[in-house]
Amino acid sequence: MTLIDLTVPSLQQRSLDTLPVAIIGAGPVGLAAAANLVERGIDFVVYEAGDEIASTIRQWGHTRLFSPWKHVVDPASRRLLEATGWQLPAAESLPTGTELVERYLEPLAALGVIADHIRTGVRVEAVTRQGMDRTRTARRASTPFLLRAHTADGVEEFMARAVIDTSGTYAHPNSLASSGLEPLGLADVADRVSHALPDVLGRERDHFAGRHTTVVGAGHSAANTLLALAELAEQEPGTRITWLIRNASAVRVTTSDDDGLAARASIGRRVDALVAAGRITVVDRFEIVRLGRTDDGVRLIGARGGELVEHDTDLVVSATGFRPNLEMLREIRLELDEIVEAPKRLAPLIDPNVHTCGTVEPHGFAELQHPEPGFFLAGMKSYGRAPTFLLATGYEQVRSITAWLAGDVAAASNVELVLPETGVCSTSLAPDGSSCDRRGTRAGAERLLQLGRDARSLS
Repeated sequence: MTLIDLTVPSLQQRSLDTLPVAIIGAGPVGLAAAANLVERGIDFVVYEAGDEIASTIRQWGHTRLFSPWKHVVDPASRRLLEATGWQLPAAESLPTGTELVERYLEPLAALGVIADHIRTGVRVEAVTRQGMDRTRTARRASTPFLLRAHTADGVEEFMARAVIDTSGTYAHPNSLASSGLEPLGLADVADRVSHALPDVLGRERDHFAGRHTTVVGAGHSAANTLLALAELAEQEPGTRITWLIRNASAVRVTTSDDDGLAARASIGRRVDALVAAGRITVVDRFEIVRLGRTDDGVRLIGARGGELVEHDTDLVVSATGFRPNLEMLREIRLELDEIVEAPKRLAPLIDPNVHTCGTVEPHGFAELQHPEPGFFLAGMKSYGRAPTFLLATGYEQVRSITAWLAGDVAAASNVELVLPETGVCSTSLAPDGSSCDRRGTRAGAERLLQLGRDARSLS
């Protein structure tokens, strides 16, 4: 049990201006938020659950991004780094996750103006207001945030003037079952079910070599794993691959030839070619209900074409997407879309039924704010269950948020987003408001400025 001395100064009511901004997560978007706050002269603390920065990316560091270097480096971070002599790697080349960490994020985190503000090994478990649950309204906007976290020393609590949650979604995968619930029997076969993006050709090679692996999921995580398994099968006899999807086709990895990200477009084509050559067996319209253990592996039991069917395999890779951890935010007043669990104003712009990564309209603090003044979801977590996130989007999110925190509503509202598929999408202070490629125009800067004034009047 953790005992808290309510008389210590750190738990007394304090002016928000004396407190730092809390950033949850030291990944690319969290560190970009830090860089923007440095430029704004605003104090901050970054809380990272892992023992090192970017701990999540390190888990899938073997995977090559389909965005080139020019799209994965935050502008504010680049300015800070270049002032020390750092140079952007070849702009058009594609980094792996490990290269992104080692050549960009680690140097950024090592800068004195950022390094002194990072705390690793701190897992934030809950966010609230000091002395207030979500039902209390009086003086709420002027009351500090309280973050409860697990550290090497036990349970600690920290106060903040604002919170930017960039903790991502990778640690919270969607279920294998079509119902959204964990499939019956999962606990019995958990040792034979892998998380998305396993290191098939590296540290986990022996686990997959010579075995039958079934990849479940219809997105790019599934496709990347299928490609790695196909390469392994060329080298290791007996390695077999099944691709199991719940729909009639994997539309999310079928991209057009005019995709601005050539590497992303090629993924679908390469998988299609492997399927056509018989190197990957596709089982479509399979909705998993239950998992069971066999002598040699796993039995997937589900519905297909109105009938109960079974599929046996040695191993399963769960590549069904991710969802945000909202349990830690139970005491925060959130306004989330009921379908994708993204901020209410953002959800229509990222709906995966309508948008790809490149057709997401520019957005910033106005679309990301909640009824809780000073609290923001940013980065992948802001997209809820939508799989259309690009790093460039997250960088513009935190630039806008930090401008708003600095009181610069004009800069916060002047949102511009450069996306590979569509060129420049922007909302500016120009009379015509904005333009956004083939999706048409959106509401102009006047609406954003009014939202900014309304938001600041609550803070």
